Amino acid sequence: MKFLVAALVGTSLAAVPAWAADAPAAPTFSKEVLPILQKNCQSCHRPGEIGPMPLLTYEQARPYARAIKRATEKKKMPPWFADSSVQHYSNDMSISAADVATLGAWADAGAPAGNPSDAPAPRQFADGWNIVGSGTSPDKIIEMPAAYQVPAKGTVEYTYIILPTNFTEDTWVTAAEIRPGNRTLMHHAVLYVRTPGSQWLHEYPKGVPFVPKPREGTEGRSSDGDRTAEGSLADEWIVGYVPGAPPYRLPEDTAFLIKAGSDFVLQLHYTANGTPGSDLTRIGLNIAKTPPARRGFIALVADPGFTIPAGHPAYSAKARVTFATDVEILSAGPHMHLRGKAMSLKATYPDGRSEMLFDVPRYDFNWQQLYEFGAGKKAPKGTRLEVTGVWDNSESNRFNPNPKVDVKWGDQSWEEMLLGLVTLRIDVNTDVTKLFEAPPRRTPPQQAAENR
Repeated sequence: MKFLVAALVGTSLAAVPAWAADAPAAPTFSKEVLPILQKNCQSCHRPGEIGPMPLLTYEQARPYARAIKRATEKKKMPPWFADSSVQHYSNDMSISAADVATLGAWADAGAPAGNPSDAPAPRQFADGWNIVGSGTSPDKIIEMPAAYQVPAKGTVEYTYIILPTNFTEDTWVTAAEIRPGNRTLMHHAVLYVRTPGSQWLHEYPKGVPFVPKPREGTEGRSSDGDRTAEGSLADEWIVGYVPGAPPYRLPEDTAFLIKAGSDFVLQLHYTANGTPGSDLTRIGLNIAKTPPARRGFIALVADPGFTIPAGHPAYSAKARVTFATDVEILSAGPHMHLRGKAMSLKATYPDGRSEMLFDVPRYDFNWQQLYEFGAGKKAPKGTRLEVTGVWDNSESNRFNPNPKVDVKWGDQSWEEMLLGLVTLRIDVNTDVTKLFEAPPRRTPPQQAAENR
């Protein structure tokens, strides 16, 4: 019996090294984890950026190993909300399932450091303006007249400031960039062009930050809602700032048109972080030396005629437009407010083909993104775009300002929008106010039926 026990013990001990040799080694920070952080996280998680902690070194990342595992497994980070299986995006920031598994295994193994010699070289980030070479400046820089003071606590509503361009002649802009003065407080920003004669936000003075107020008699719609409801496509989005994402670049020989006498409208979204601070945002523009071959234009696919019933957990509405000319679609993205739950944009071409341009099953108001198509998509005259939005106006939506009220279109975050943003490449002679075919007029019952 003693011999048998000894033999069994010896056999089992002898088997251990072979079994251990077959087991995969735990991922280490230097070899497996750091490359993932460099690719997916460090653009925001570094000093001076919006990420709450830097993730450049092992000493910085080690205390957050479990938090990194949870955030990536729940797809909270990195902030990418489009379903990448329906379309290829050239600016895809999503993290692969394999990388999520690696980060989880690293955390579960106690977050080992590994051999520093296995680490890749530190990632280099642009120092200065992204739209120009190192050490140079854009052709034109426009700055806020005064710094905006952000409180230590509380919610800062979307803030606007109107800045004159001072352009005395039509100007073609090949690249634009919003450069926040304080990235730790700036959640995102959007730059619009308000064309001469536009009534959008006309009641507010230039150079003074403000939060738009609903007008009397507009059933809760703000001046921005009136702009879209009137179908004006002349006031356009030019560029946005989202932490971690470089500014969008138009293809060569393509530029945005800014008409003489236009104003910029800068929309700012600040987030308090526990410490009061200030921000002095600047706008950089590269200006074409000669007129471009094609025009860049960001069009709106919107319908402000919806009413979201109080308490409804998944109310749906649609917006449709049909192109009246040939265009090329370069990027697209969704916009709703705090009750936004999901949005998709489908293109149906004249030959009967259709494809989903984006599907965002888990919309997040805190991250406004455009999804880029790289070489672009040809959309001949007659192509129809259809946006489908879903809102959660129930008590289960923890971001819901008030689930007990019906909600209509409006600029404030406690109102709502149904808005698809589509970046186009069009002929320079295109009349953008006639970019879409006139929609058929609908009776209120028809519209209500479509929006259910």
